Amino acid sequence: MTLPILRDYQDEAVHGIRAAFARGVRRVLFQGQTGMGKTVIFSYIAQSANLKGNNVMVLVHRRELLNQASRTFTDFDVPHGYIAAGKQSGEHEVYIASKDTLIRRTIPDIDLLVIDEAHHAVARTYQRIIAKSKYVLGVTATPCRMTGTGLGSVFDELIVGPQTRWLMNNGYLSDYKYFAPPVQMNLKRVKTTGGDYQRDMLAAEMDRATITGDAVGHYAKHLNGAPAIVFCVSVEHAHHCATMFSEAGFRAVAVDGGMDSVSRDAAIRDFAEGRINTLMSCDLVNEGLDVPGAYGAVMLRPTKSLVICMQQWGRCLRPYGGKTHAIFLDHVGNCNMHGLPDDIREWSLETGAVKPKRDDDAGISIRQCPKCYWVDASSKRQCTNCGFEFAVKTQDRRPSVVDGELVERVDTFTKEEKRDMIRQAKSYDDLLDVGKKLGYKPGWAWWMKEQRKKAASKYRSKVAK
Repeated sequence: MTLPILRDYQDEAVHGIRAAFARGVRRVLFQGQTGMGKTVIFSYIAQSANLKGNNVMVLVHRRELLNQASRTFTDFDVPHGYIAAGKQSGEHEVYIASKDTLIRRTIPDIDLLVIDEAHHAVARTYQRIIAKSKYVLGVTATPCRMTGTGLGSVFDELIVGPQTRWLMNNGYLSDYKYFAPPVQMNLKRVKTTGGDYQRDMLAAEMDRATITGDAVGHYAKHLNGAPAIVFCVSVEHAHHCATMFSEAGFRAVAVDGGMDSVSRDAAIRDFAEGRINTLMSCDLVNEGLDVPGAYGAVMLRPTKSLVICMQQWGRCLRPYGGKTHAIFLDHVGNCNMHGLPDDIREWSLETGAVKPKRDDDAGISIRQCPKCYWVDASSKRQCTNCGFEFAVKTQDRRPSVVDGELVERVDTFTKEEKRDMIRQAKSYDDLLDVGKKLGYKPGWAWWMKEQRKKAASKYRSKVAK
């Protein structure tokens, strides 16, 4: 048995995880961008723990991820068994287990539990397995729930790996080009469930020939036969898209959980080896699964979930062959809500993802080229893709003058402090004072007064009924 050779940043991650366990932390969460080698990291940790006489359980939530982890263990000469439907194995000290299979059996006492795609660990089934484990290591690219909140109820310490842009600049991930529609979709009629759009309503809104046809045209223009994953709203939508792409002359296959495992594996293998141009999927290849042959993504599923959006981006960022960059065709404008793939994201166990920011531009702020629809950071003065020159907006930064007095512009108040100041303002004069302190225009106080009058009138009418 030989330990795998780690890259410098992987070695740093291993040291951080070990140091946390050495301090007495029992449940550690590691965040690493998709494609940075999280499987290698937890394989190293698992092998080291086993060499010290500990039993290890690696927990996955899909069969494809079980096979993927098994291949890595085999490459590193780690003897292991399986706990999964349809797989037989003898007695081992290291197991890779399907969560759904393990939960139906007697859960053994576990020295080290490794949870792949650990953002799922808040589920009740995971909690039953965690309760039987002495130490827990969770790994994920997106350490938050689907709703965006943190994982502090499960894990005690968070260790964050290198940012996406650093991995790109150092050749560990592919760079990218990003295209999005000039007009944002109107999805106000679609309800939200569990932090994301309600699936059936979203499918009815999205599965239209005009949207799908446009996706085919853009794929032909920007990818022209290169392997791309098409992320769809539903299984039906995936099959409809496969039909449209096939009719346009591209080799397209839709995969879903209802397919038999042999056909599904064959489709993914044919895509990875270049025999299929486009692989249509509804959630099946969203997360965890390595698809190094993917040159691009056609995004046809709007999502409010940062987890889903980042996992989809990650499928296409692995370096492969002669690929110089990935291409994202974001037909639904997810970048307007979640930023760009290489935005700097700060993570917290309490709050999940902090609002993305860029080195050169704080906050989610993007600019789209009106000529080629390329999406870039708003700080850019020229389109990176076609060279279009953006008009430079000038701004008078001199301080405002009101009634002959200089007004100080205060930008240091937090949202909570601003909210409290406004709430405590009881009269119109109070609102004027608050407006001056916050640097608002004089008309703000009048507008706020009118809003309060309308709210009071509405309340009186409701009480009268």
